Amino acid sequence: MLFIIGFVVVIGAVLGGYMGGGGHLGVLWQPLEFLIIFGAGIGAFVISNPMTVVKGTGKSMPLLVKGAKYKKDHYVELLTLLYSVFKLAKSKGDLALEQHVENPAESTLFANFPKFQSDHHAVEFMCDYLRMLTLGTSNAFEVEALMDAELDVHHAEDAAISGAMATLGDSLPALGIVAAVLGIIHTMGSITEPPEILGHLIGAALVGTFSGILFSYGFVSPMAQSFEKTFESDSRYLACIRAGILAHMQGYAPQVSIEFARKVLGSDVRPSFSELEEAVNEVGSVA
Repeated sequence: MLFIIGFVVVIGAVLGGYMGGGGHLGVLWQPLEFLIIFGAGIGAFVISNPMTVVKGTGKSMPLLVKGAKYKKDHYVELLTLLYSVFKLAKSKGDLALEQHVENPAESTLFANFPKFQSDHHAVEFMCDYLRMLTLGTSNAFEVEALMDAELDVHHAEDAAISGAMATLGDSLPALGIVAAVLGIIHTMGSITEPPEILGHLIGAALVGTFSGILFSYGFVSPMAQSFEKTFESDSRYLACIRAGILAHMQGYAPQVSIEFARKVLGSDVRPSFSELEEAVNEVGSVA
């Protein structure tokens, strides 16, 4: 929603100021200039990035409108799930988790937490480390190092997408100059034309520079920043799982383990102690 508001404000401010000074919108419509700038920009984007980043960027576009994937209710559910998992492990041993982590899609435990169960990446991350507990892994420091390495890979993949968008944004002003120079070359080839035609050709050339700068600093670079902040926000979900599992491995009670997990969350999505306690009490005992 904020993306749409920002988009409208940028367009409104630029075009409104231009028209307020007596400018004509028709002069700004130069399809061939746009073809040069955005065609070259997209081509350079494809050249400089692997297919995983190109596809990942396309799949991430909805995040510009939707914002961060995980909201406060996602974290309340996750923390409640962690409590249920740790309570089961404490009462019946880590081996009691085996039936749930081996087939999470059919787990009666995970079925009570639909938001988590539908998140394939989060399910895989949690189940992989809970499975290690069922296999006898007990060194929390070794598991912590392994988790950090996996999360670093995940963060690097996200950073590649936001970085690629930032690079594209940085390139657009230069590509706008390319379009403008080509327009001037075309104008010089028509130097014998009357002033009104030359004026139109020069104006069209300058639109290239204008468009490159506007779309760089008004849209593409802010989009890269939006991706970066959204990815950083969503990374808290896996960090929450990490903190909870490590606390459990160090022998803390379920209530304390989920407090470790709760504390890594940002203030905008972190449930209060009383909110979490109420959610945990609603779950009841684990079968």
